[in-house]
Amino acid sequence: MELYLQWKELMRSGADVAFWQSFYVKFYQAFIEADRWKQYLSRVGTTLLVTAIALAIGVLLGVIVASVRTAHAQQRPGRHNPILGLFNAIFNVYVTVIRGTPMMVQLLIMGLVIFKTSNNYTMVGALTLGINSGAYVSEIIRGGLMSLDAGQMEAGRSLGLGYLPTMIYIVVPQAFKAILPALGNEFIVLLKDTSLINVIGGKELVYAAQGVMSRTYEQMFPLFGVAAIYLVLVIIFTWLLGLLERRLRKSDRR
Repeated sequence: MELYLQWKELMRSGADVAFWQSFYVKFYQAFIEADRWKQYLSRVGTTLLVTAIALAIGVLLGVIVASVRTAHAQQRPGRHNPILGLFNAIFNVYVTVIRGTPMMVQLLIMGLVIFKTSNNYTMVGALTLGINSGAYVSEIIRGGLMSLDAGQMEAGRSLGLGYLPTMIYIVVPQAFKAILPALGNEFIVLLKDTSLINVIGGKELVYAAQGVMSRTYEQMFPLFGVAAIYLVLVIIFTWLLGLLERRLRKSDRR
């Protein structure tokens, strides 16, 4: 502490200091002084909460959209359900609009236009991320379902199962193993995209870094610190996905 104060005063006076002394002072300011490291940790919890909420929304939307679009595509010739066709058209527009517009613009529209009276910008950001993720997840799931041999569905129907039980017990378990890597990649992207909710006032890791920067007038260490935290989270998430994939492969061999 005494060395920090001495070297900080030398830097303020414009005196020449060694690189490692400057490094220590800036590091101390960014993480140790006033227990600023706690600010980062508190926002890690918010980041994970936003990711979990957005993930739940994205998976739910993705499953619904993919199921409807797949069912519509797999209708028998000459037997088209008009209600299914209507929902398919709506979901097709949803996927096209979400995938065709930038995430940043979607966040600004949701935060500054649709929910402009809300003060809970973090949850608005989580909702927006979930809606955005749902479009991509739906395409991943739909691609996995459509890639399976049509004979799988016919086999289920020949056993007397309806369309929904066949999808649940036969098609989906096989498709899940095929789409898991793509889903894992989408979830990792979602985790990193939580940094964008800062543009509408969401209080996550970047918000913590900006708070430290406004007090220390030093940008490098807070930003590198946040980048390191995101990197660690992604590594942990990737490791967990790897464990799940290996377990699924073992179950296949059995």
